[in-house]
Amino acid sequence: MLRHLPSVDALVREIGSPLPATLVTEIARRSIDEARERLSAGEEVEARSIAEDKLSRLENSRPRKVLNATGVLLHTNLGRAPLSAAAAEAARQAATGYGNLEFDLSTGRRGGRGAYVQTLLRVLTGAEAAMVVGNNAGALLLALAAIGGDGRVPVSRGELIEIGGSYRLPELMAASHARMVEVGTTNRTRRSDYERAMTDDTTLLLKVHPSNYRVMGFSEDTSLPDLVEVGREHGVPVAFDIGSGLLDDNVPWLEGPPPGWLKDEPGVRQALTAGAGIVSFSGDKLLGGPQAGIVVGRGELIERMATHPIARALRIDGANLAALAATLELYADGRGSEIPFWQMAAHSYEDLEIRLGRLRTVAGGDIRAGSSVPGAGSVPGAELATPVLAITDINTDAVWDRLLASETPVVARRDAGQLIIDVRAVPVSDDDALADALAAACR
Repeated sequence: MLRHLPSVDALVREIGSPLPATLVTEIARRSIDEARERLSAGEEVEARSIAEDKLSRLENSRPRKVLNATGVLLHTNLGRAPLSAAAAEAARQAATGYGNLEFDLSTGRRGGRGAYVQTLLRVLTGAEAAMVVGNNAGALLLALAAIGGDGRVPVSRGELIEIGGSYRLPELMAASHARMVEVGTTNRTRRSDYERAMTDDTTLLLKVHPSNYRVMGFSEDTSLPDLVEVGREHGVPVAFDIGSGLLDDNVPWLEGPPPGWLKDEPGVRQALTAGAGIVSFSGDKLLGGPQAGIVVGRGELIERMATHPIARALRIDGANLAALAATLELYADGRGSEIPFWQMAAHSYEDLEIRLGRLRTVAGGDIRAGSSVPGAGSVPGAELATPVLAITDINTDAVWDRLLASETPVVARRDAGQLIIDVRAVPVSDDDALADALAAACR
């Protein structure tokens, strides 16, 4: 059997693959080596089947479009916030040609990166100054390093967050060299706890909005105005990491009053009005833009961050900066409702039912009351009333696998042996592709 192993060239010719030839050749070589080892150990294997399995797994890891039928609007594993057409086009232009990324067209000389975005952010939030880095973890790291320095930074024990991707606040603070001072308890932190923690070495007060959990029951936290007052009494600024990036808790870009599911979610504008020295948040959550870490606040604090040595290592790239500018322009034009996240959140229950009705004709199942969630650690516990299609009397795992193998992969939910389809995060333009995938998978 060892004598019948194919050559690398022969195996490459046998296995057709859309992957680059160099990758296919490397996988063929490794597959032949693996087959030789396993045959020598007494297994019955074929180099071709090993290679095809490796290639299939690699092809599935290529960046590609999927349909998000999970009901999680900001799905971290699926890319969080989809960009608006304007933002995507701005990113495309920035990535495929030259632009004025760091060039001042008025003077013909080198300019600062992100000056236009900073102006938009100041206008939209009422801040004195603004800056943008690659992501919000980087924004907080920079704030701690530039403003906290090697001083003491009190933070509530109930706000020592951990989020996906192994992000833990205590470890981030240690990396910044700021000295974390835990105050209060897990469920109750009072103003007096911060006051007792203040010393001459205190350089920053940190407040973190819990983005993926809520402490309920016998609990208490210190309000931002109270924390700001403590800071003023001791000449120490407050940094508020609100995470999700709701620009204004009045949500003026949507008709009517603010949606009920946004209750208790802090707004950037309101946090600044309450006296926070700086406010940091993500670009790809409730803001609905590209991945970015945004900081707004007092000019002197932003300046310290912008001139810190690690600021350059954290800066945002040109394509994402262009996409962020286009996203912020929609808010500035009063067209925030056109941003895909807010479009998805605003879909009416009745319209979603109509769309599910069309899917039921090809896949069967029952339309029932359900709920979608904002996702990405935003507004924990919040739910949006949403109809869902529950498909039963099927081999759920098998149908799930077929949906993932569709020409346009579909990611749905599995619940108690049922396949759940939620179309709130599926663009209407993709309904036909979703119907075709469901029909094939449930056949």
